[in-house]
Amino acid sequence: MTKIEPVTLTGHHVILEPLRHDHHDGLVAAARDGEMWNLWYTTVATPDGMRADIDRRLGLQDAGSMLPFTTRRADTGAIIGMTTYMNIDATLPRVEIGSTWNARSAHGSGTNPESKLLLLEHAFEVLGCVAVEFRTHWMNHQSREAIARLGAKQDGVLRNHMRMPDGSMRDTVVFSVLPTEWPMVRRGLEHRLAKRATAPGAATA
Repeated sequence: MTKIEPVTLTGHHVILEPLRHDHHDGLVAAARDGEMWNLWYTTVATPDGMRADIDRRLGLQDAGSMLPFTTRRADTGAIIGMTTYMNIDATLPRVEIGSTWNARSAHGSGTNPESKLLLLEHAFEVLGCVAVEFRTHWMNHQSREAIARLGAKQDGVLRNHMRMPDGSMRDTVVFSVLPTEWPMVRRGLEHRLAKRATAPGAATA
């Protein structure tokens, strides 16, 4: 395998489709939902910077190091955010799932765990990845706990790994899932989604 090609991944709650320039206005509206660019522990483009961020991600796709997706709600088709395969090593292959954000109103809707399920399923069962990574800010305890709940194992911490937009240095926590762990991770994600489907009020979530 020399390159990971764009693909649309469809679930019950979410659709991940290859990022395009004409997604710009929908992505700006999604980012405004909760002013996601003000989150200190991650990097989300401002409305004025969204076009440049799309160009950046598509440039990395052309270079073979990223496969960016636009995230839509399956029920309404509304754009709610972005996610990617990044730091792609197509020779192994190995990918990181990251550069992800979702509009605040989509939080708790089931779209995020299903996005992870779709991306992991494609990585292991179609691409044949030897590992899938997740990375997060050391101080983002919610994200670290969520990744650990997923079933990923912590590999280590990259100290002073990158500079944040405010100039501070980020320690990055690295997690990964291996093919032997994928069946357990799949069951956990499917269980979470099944619980949501049978919970009171789930039909309107």
